[in-house]
Amino acid sequence: MYIILVYDIEVKRVAKMLKLCRRYLNWIQNSVFEGEITNAKLKELIHEARNIMDEENDSLIIFKSREEKWLEKQIVGKEKNDLDNIL
Repeated sequence: MYIILVYDIEVKRVAKMLKLCRRYLNWIQNSVFEGEITNAKLKELIHEARNIMDEENDSLIIFKSREEKWLEKQIVGKEKNDLDNIL
């Protein structure tokens, strides 16, 4: 599955959330990530995110698509993080 993940986290927890999300997805800009992920890995990510978050004040928004090709993305201005698929 292909997802876009956006978080709104209090400043004191941002570094932990950023580090967590980078383990699973590609960083796009600020608190936005995207990439392919399995259901099991997504559940893991959400579980770990809940350990970081204060669910009364913080939020995590996940947009899901079966495949990247079904998601149209338009970038206006400079793309913050060019994805490089070369390993």
